[in-house]
Amino acid sequence: MLLKFPSLLSACFFTFFLFCNIADAQIPAKRFIPPAGSLKAAVVVPVTDSSKTDSMLVQLLQQYPQYFNTILKNTQQWNVQFIYTQIEKGVNGIPALKNYFFNVNPARYFYPASTVKLPICLLALQRLNELKQQGIDRNTTMITEANEDGQTVVYNDPTTPDGRPSIAQYIKKILLVSDNDAFNRLYEFLGRKYINEQLHQKGYGDVQILHRLSIPLSLQQNRATNPINFFGSDKKIIYRQPMRYDSSIYEQRNDSIGEGYYKGDSLIKMPMNFSEKNRISLQDLHNILLSLVFPEKVMASQRFNITEDDRNFILKYMSELPTESQYPPYAADTANYWPAYCKFLLFGSEKGALPKNIRVFNKVGDAYGQLTDVAYIVDFDKKIEFFLSAIIYCNNDGILNDDKYDYDNIGLPFMKHLGEVLYEYELKRTKKNVPYLSPLLFNYDGR
Repeated sequence: MLLKFPSLLSACFFTFFLFCNIADAQIPAKRFIPPAGSLKAAVVVPVTDSSKTDSMLVQLLQQYPQYFNTILKNTQQWNVQFIYTQIEKGVNGIPALKNYFFNVNPARYFYPASTVKLPICLLALQRLNELKQQGIDRNTTMITEANEDGQTVVYNDPTTPDGRPSIAQYIKKILLVSDNDAFNRLYEFLGRKYINEQLHQKGYGDVQILHRLSIPLSLQQNRATNPINFFGSDKKIIYRQPMRYDSSIYEQRNDSIGEGYYKGDSLIKMPMNFSEKNRISLQDLHNILLSLVFPEKVMASQRFNITEDDRNFILKYMSELPTESQYPPYAADTANYWPAYCKFLLFGSEKGALPKNIRVFNKVGDAYGQLTDVAYIVDFDKKIEFFLSAIIYCNNDGILNDDKYDYDNIGLPFMKHLGEVLYEYELKRTKKNVPYLSPLLFNYDGR
């Protein structure tokens, strides 16, 4: 089924565009705040909780009351936040970035769920680059051992052609279907201290990645990470990494969500405490994706130390569909892994075929009623490219752990319509130069 976009009032788009002078916005060390003067046309609407909202986006959403009236009425309750970045390529191909914000407040907590996997993939490749003198790379056989309660071993991976576990295969599984075990293995490879120190050094000072996913381990158990051995082609160990323990003291937090939560069969009538769970803001996730796609737009200290081949490896599997994957064999299981399985923005809950001219380079997350997508959207035929990152808390009853979240009737329709409206806005927007997008055309497994 081909994607159908809503028809927009072109006059509104041209009116908006006349006031939107594209400015070059380099990402600073801590917050993604464009330099003075770069948002001349985007009037920021002041709000009491320090959220950033550009009036252009409010006016745009108001053009579609059938999609966004309820969203606008419940913006704070549903913690709706999104960031839209326009891209204007110069004659030399260098991009200028223009950022618009809707209700964005890094201090307002949301549970990031699987979106934390993106920086972990990048850090895993960076760490391999630091260890290259040991003779290991992303395809080297990686065997995970166990030394502590709660730790588990990995001796083989049935999703590979030869059964060998590797960093490359874990990254594929993360980017294609958001596999939790694959994230846990990279978390164990990196160690918690390395993860947080590196992200803080790159300017993401509020980030806390504190635990594995989908495993009920204690805080102390998550401080300890497994011993790991890497094996060469002769089946001999070429690098040993002992078990590590993170004794770092992290900033104390007071993060909570909801009005109540279930603990077993008991309803606890108070907000659920998330102060020891992972934290990363939408702005930081957006910035990390920007730094991957356009590393030249950030300072050298903010870049992940990966090779160009690593960068293309990440971009390829961010944009590949599960139905195109032979190893892991997701293409053989379309009942569980459909084309838009991890493509919330623009496609929502669609189950049919997707337009071949559009690729979404993204990472999604969903848990505890939080729905998140951080995306770079490209249309190769119409020469469109833009960034869009969004979150929404879709849990009308306010109760967590009851498996009664509103993903299907609130979250996914919002993501789909938001992506469609901004796609149409980009389609109408006049650009000085046609972007050169050919480097983003990859040969996928399924074609």
